Amino acid sequence: MSEAIDKLRNFYLFKHLNDKQFQRLSEISNIVEYPKGAIVFFEGEEAKNMFVLLDGILQVYKTDQKGNKIILHHFFPVDVIAELVNIEHMRYPASAEFESDGKALVIDYEAFEKEFLKDPEVAFGFIKSLSKKIKYLENVIATNMVMNSTARVAKFICEHGHEISSLKKSMIAADLNMTPETLSRILKKLSTLGLIKKNKDEIVILDKEGLETFYL
Repeated sequence: MSEAIDKLRNFYLFKHLNDKQFQRLSEISNIVEYPKGAIVFFEGEEAKNMFVLLDGILQVYKTDQKGNKIILHHFFPVDVIAELVNIEHMRYPASAEFESDGKALVIDYEAFEKEFLKDPEVAFGFIKSLSKKIKYLENVIATNMVMNSTARVAKFICEHGHEISSLKKSMIAADLNMTPETLSRILKKLSTLGLIKKNKDEIVILDKEGLETFYL
């Protein structure tokens, strides 16, 4: 636990905590390792814990009436998961599943709220985290309403270049609201234009300015 807590000292939510506070955080938390496919929480469950993703890729999704997954977002380390649900004492509006082996800091939220959210720096960290989620939602709405499929792919590559090698095409396609076949055609097109280069599962940006012309 101590090693994992130390890694969080530079995380914006905890970087202002002193040694005594970090010790208390370790007392109300557990490091949980999850295998690929593990469910962290289901839609409709009561939120009792706060999760900080430490390792792995976590997808958050809803399920339609036919049982199909609708991917809402992919989280990467280090990030807070569903903090608004904790603050508002809501039930989870979506489910979360690991797409790879992963690890999370699972915090007793009731204790965290009573003992840590009174700290202005921690409270500000929560606001910062919520702001990131709002910006992401605005980006998703703008991207899907205004941009064509090529522009969406180009923008995704520019913004997530360092994460692409860890993502399957099906994951990227789900995030961009398109089929994997459409994504493959667009990647081939961008490669032919000399804007990217594909090395197995890795996508290398050759001309970022050229990619940006599709959506700026």
